[in-house]
Amino acid sequence: MKKTVLQLLLLLTGINAFSQETVIKYLSGTDKDHTVQWDFYCTDGRKSGNWTKIPVPSNWEQQGFGTYNYGHDKVKANEKGLYKYEFALPGTSGKKVFIVFEGSMTDTKVMVNGKQAGPIHQGAFYRFKYDITDLLKPAGKNLLEVTVDKTSANSSVNDAERRNSDFWVLGGIYRPVYLEIVPATFIARTSVNAKADGSFLLNVFTRNLKGNETIVGQVQKLNGQNVGTPLTVKANTTVDSLQLQGSFNKPQLWSAEFPNLYQVIVSIKNKQGVVHRIKQKFGFRTVEVRANDGFYVNGARVILKGTNRHSFWPETGRTLSKAVHLMDARLMKEMNNNAVRMSHYPPDHEFLDVCDSLGLYVLDELTGWQAKYDTVVGHKLVKELVLRDVNHPSVIFWDNGNEGGWNRGLDNDYALYDPQKRTVLHPWEKFNGTDTKHYPDYKYMVKAAATGQEVFFPTEFMHALYDGGAGAALDDFWGAMMKHPHGAGGFIWAFLDEALIRTDKNGVYDSDGNHAPDGIVGPHREKEASFYTIKEIWSPVYIDPQPIDEHFDGNIPVENRYSFTNFGQCTFKWKLVKYPSAKSKTTVAIVQATGIPAALNLKPGEKGVFNLGLPSLWRKSDALYLTAYGPDKKEIFTWSWAIHAPVGVPNIVPAPANTPGIKITETENTLSVKCDGISYYFDKTTGYIQKVIKPTGTVSLSGGPVLAGVNTILKQFTYKADKARYTIEADYQGAAPLHIKWTFSPGQPVKLEYRYTQQGDVDFMGITFNYPEEKVTGMKWLGRGPYRVWKNRLKGQQFGVWHKAYNNTITGETWGYPEFKGYHAEMNWAVIENKESPFTVYTADKNTYLQMYQPAREQAALSNNNVGPVFPAGSIGFMKAINPIGTKFQSADVMGPQSQKNHADGKPVSGTLWLDFTN
Repeated sequence: MKKTVLQLLLLLTGINAFSQETVIKYLSGTDKDHTVQWDFYCTDGRKSGNWTKIPVPSNWEQQGFGTYNYGHDKVKANEKGLYKYEFALPGTSGKKVFIVFEGSMTDTKVMVNGKQAGPIHQGAFYRFKYDITDLLKPAGKNLLEVTVDKTSANSSVNDAERRNSDFWVLGGIYRPVYLEIVPATFIARTSVNAKADGSFLLNVFTRNLKGNETIVGQVQKLNGQNVGTPLTVKANTTVDSLQLQGSFNKPQLWSAEFPNLYQVIVSIKNKQGVVHRIKQKFGFRTVEVRANDGFYVNGARVILKGTNRHSFWPETGRTLSKAVHLMDARLMKEMNNNAVRMSHYPPDHEFLDVCDSLGLYVLDELTGWQAKYDTVVGHKLVKELVLRDVNHPSVIFWDNGNEGGWNRGLDNDYALYDPQKRTVLHPWEKFNGTDTKHYPDYKYMVKAAATGQEVFFPTEFMHALYDGGAGAALDDFWGAMMKHPHGAGGFIWAFLDEALIRTDKNGVYDSDGNHAPDGIVGPHREKEASFYTIKEIWSPVYIDPQPIDEHFDGNIPVENRYSFTNFGQCTFKWKLVKYPSAKSKTTVAIVQATGIPAALNLKPGEKGVFNLGLPSLWRKSDALYLTAYGPDKKEIFTWSWAIHAPVGVPNIVPAPANTPGIKITETENTLSVKCDGISYYFDKTTGYIQKVIKPTGTVSLSGGPVLAGVNTILKQFTYKADKARYTIEADYQGAAPLHIKWTFSPGQPVKLEYRYTQQGDVDFMGITFNYPEEKVTGMKWLGRGPYRVWKNRLKGQQFGVWHKAYNNTITGETWGYPEFKGYHAEMNWAVIENKESPFTVYTADKNTYLQMYQPAREQAALSNNNVGPVFPAGSIGFMKAINPIGTKFQSADVMGPQSQKNHADGKPVSGTLWLDFTN
């Protein structure tokens, strides 16, 4: 009996406690992976004219309905979506019930049991709600009917969100729909201002107070431990909100480096107990734009290392999930981003939750790309934006539109709802003491650093169309930024390729030509090479690695580019490795020694030197690696150095005495040299190798060596026996004289020596050969990898032995990374794998770039040579200098010193290769 009574008491207590909380009842699913089927009717386009089912949330185009539109489309589809859903809602007597839409595209009319819930909502990216208490049936099922117009009846909404937008414009209820059930007297919302000095202000907006209540706030750690004493204020029915104020001694502050969060439990209490209670997370932090100085968080200057993020997933459009938000934020943190701009609309609220918890500074943006909302609808949407996002410590600025999409009549609206009075930006212009210039070239960067007075942080720069921009030229740009006395960082355009999988085109990826393939990662977050370049350049443990030479003593200069973290809070490890040979079946290095550098107590902004404490025999290893880990124990970056210059062919030994001699066969136009059973054929009229024939078959290497990018004519072709060796020499005349010498020695690979003299500014320098692309299957090499490089994007790759299979990936258009084609830095040797017989090329020259074919051009950017630089005509090249790459809007030559053409000074350039066909 006692047990039954106890269970009843616990049940009653649970019901009472449950009634004090806000109850959320989802009518839709919660995300792209958890949906609910609603009845649906599409008025036009695909699958229109019939009632059927659709998952909610979703964009209807991705479910096979309607018509696709990109913002630049000339023909605009205008279908409507009609939704129906029935739901029961027992036990809500005496409660207030709100229906909440997190996002619907675009004009949305809501009916409950045949009656309109409120005004039609306009604006596709904003949370809105209606009080439907009086529309509900006390028993039985309720009918929800929603009509969504893809385009708005308000022309300014269409201008701001659709007609002028540079993103996919879709239709449908794409974020969740739910009921919010609260007591009759309830807390509608809060707004917090918790500063770095411990001061705390909470505005509590209540509804239907009787006047005998008390509002109580208890600050807690996230584990529920109380911090300080409760804050209280008596009810006052004559005001819109009540304030809870307090002061806390040395709270743990929130920043991107240390995202410390608290929560406040806010309750309405009367004599009977708690009437309503909510929980609100927040962070103690202060953000400031200091005029003619910089951007500060908690009194420390911060450099924003950011990207622009669209809310997209290929299969589901704008309908995302917490898993996607976590993936994106973690990738940004992995890339050493500390900031993200919401371009060009507010994100799912879950993404801001993730930014709060993981630590990312956020620019939260009202929609408007080169066109603005009118003032009437703009007032409503600013309010919806700020009310939803005001309590996120990650939000540091409000963006009032973008690139001319500013309604200046809305600038003062943000402060009406934001007790923190965050600075309002006009991305693209000088405003409120900031210069957010879009796509500055390098000269602008230098001039801004020399003369600019505003706090400078481009909210878009380094436009990453295809493989251009992003990491390319960032090293120079960031160097200029770090010299700017008022610099506050910048935001690369963009984080991801916004490609949709088209349900009307057999599932092809569509980036709308060259409008949307501008990410550092692909549509499914595939990492491009620039990801790693940014990771190195933006590393808060900053090292500018110089090659190891005879003077290296194990000390490495370093700079602390954190704002709050001492290097004593980080972890550092080094290792020495030995690499497998070109003939080995593995690519895995042998670790010969590991260690931890001497502790370095380096404060933010300070420079120092790591004493690695390497063992005395460190020079017997092939390479040195140094890895830095942050306070969260995650890798910041790993730097790598080759300890020795390339050695050429390892362990050459004289041929045995009984080795067959070299045999020469000659015709009028052909010379054949047979050495070690392998025949090498040369065209006497050009001096080029034609093919190599082995007992097992033919290797189709031909057409070289040719001086890359220079037309030459054979002047002289000579060949002769030289003791046990045989040599072939070719001299070419033209704009750059070229001398070639082949040496054949029994028991050894073929030696190729070349020398040329070149003058002027050139795209590239080196020699090339031809090999049929259709016969190549892969490559293995010792050098920097695994991604390709450009002259202005050398950082980010590691020295090691790498392997990749052939692919014809077009960056931003097809997504098989790392790309096979292009330049590969610091080559020591390379095995060219093919369907005939693999062969290996060795070099003894420092800083040789291996060219593998020419990357295919993007179909949508054939006229944009900024991101499609010329390549040597040959298939496989061994280069002394390579070209840079530009961005969508800027050619490489305006992007800084590393982006200039190579200057050949007329001095002889020589090199040596060994070609081994015995694999």
